[in-house]
Amino acid sequence: MNGPIGPVGRFAPSPTGPLHFGSLVAALGSYLEARARGGLWLVRMEDVDRPRCKPGHADAILRLLEAAGFEWDGPVMVQSTRSARYAEILERLKAMDAVYPCGCTRAELDGAAEGSDGAPVYPGTCRNGLPPGKTARAWRLRMAGSIDFDDLVQGPQHQDLPREVGDCVLLRADGYFAYQLAVVVDDAHQGVDHVVRGADLIHSTARQIYLQRLLGWQTPQYAHLPVAVDADGQKLSKQTHAAPVDARDPWPALRAAAVFLGMPAPECHLAGTDFWQWAHVYWNLAGVPRAMRLPAPDTPPAASV
Repeated sequence: MNGPIGPVGRFAPSPTGPLHFGSLVAALGSYLEARARGGLWLVRMEDVDRPRCKPGHADAILRLLEAAGFEWDGPVMVQSTRSARYAEILERLKAMDAVYPCGCTRAELDGAAEGSDGAPVYPGTCRNGLPPGKTARAWRLRMAGSIDFDDLVQGPQHQDLPREVGDCVLLRADGYFAYQLAVVVDDAHQGVDHVVRGADLIHSTARQIYLQRLLGWQTPQYAHLPVAVDADGQKLSKQTHAAPVDARDPWPALRAAAVFLGMPAPECHLAGTDFWQWAHVYWNLAGVPRAMRLPAPDTPPAASV
């Protein structure tokens, strides 16, 4: 691939709604870790799931990042402009006999066993050819073996791909490419070697490593940050109506995100350049907690840096 040389991190939000606290945690952690390594920090809009993405949200996310003082390197990559590249890689996988057409509907998979991420494990109905009466709807990746990796926050990870995941979809029945393919292709293209993101995505990582190895591409180091949850223990997300970060004054949310990531409590009015100078001093990936938890409110005064 023709990506940049040297340490490269990234933040890749999905523009399906405004940026909320959970996404801000991922932005802050990925940004500080990339800069601590003397590397680049890229921003990518993961709008490959076009039906869920809403007009205006991508621009709003970028405006909020700018208002909060994030500085990214190079142009923002937009996944919806890269379908031709995804199609090229899918054709390569077809030539390797690494993928196959699938005619199953979601309803037909309702009784399948649950995988480690709660999704149904594909039972392999179409793996050896489309059964009579079925027509191709999607393309699936043939999964085999297991993947082990050492996450820089969550520790050693192991996933038995056939048992815990099954053959995952790379091209959906609606004609859109799946996240698992797009993220692997884009990370390789951009030379990303250090992925810092939320732990809600850790169950996808083995699939992505499997695909990277299949294609002969570099596997980044992974660091999965704790997931922010609400009072009911649900992950903060657009689906659970998480409150958006206030673009007019993002500093209280940034200070709370810093504390959430294990940094000491900053002064309650720390903002702008002073916040970033403080954050670069106190950032330590080794001090990030593993477990999901409630976000703390904006922190009380503490000693100045």
